[in-house]
Amino acid sequence: MTTYIQNRKARFDFDILETFEAGLVLHGYEVKGIRAKKGKLEGAYVIVRGGEAYLVGAHITAFQPVNTPKSYDSERPRKLLLSKKEIARLENQTETAGLTAMAVRLYNNKQKIKLEVAVARGKKKHDKRESIKARDVKREINRTLKSQ
Repeated sequence: MTTYIQNRKARFDFDILETFEAGLVLHGYEVKGIRAKKGKLEGAYVIVRGGEAYLVGAHITAFQPVNTPKSYDSERPRKLLLSKKEIARLENQTETAGLTAMAVRLYNNKQKIKLEVAVARGKKKHDKRESIKARDVKREINRTLKSQ
């Protein structure tokens, strides 16, 4: 599995409770753009409307902007391909106070582009500090083990 685009701040700013694998409805020039790693998932989230899930706020640049239609919007809402059970579960969890559905990464799975969607809760400032401390301790342990 190759990760094309990743939301790097997602795991730092949020506690991820559950993840889903979703397909995306894309145009050909968007697929080529994703494979060329042209895009951003920062600030992208998932909404459920009318029994369908949509990715909103993801910026996917076309592979060759010159050859794309003039009406192309790089931040258009994109439909997600999930089962009815997954959509219902996602909708129930996002209606809970404090939980959000967000895009974590775009990757391939057997020549298909997939989106990892996570149901997450925002971290408080002290939680982020603990994450930084744990990361620093882990880094220090690895350095001491390497030097021996």
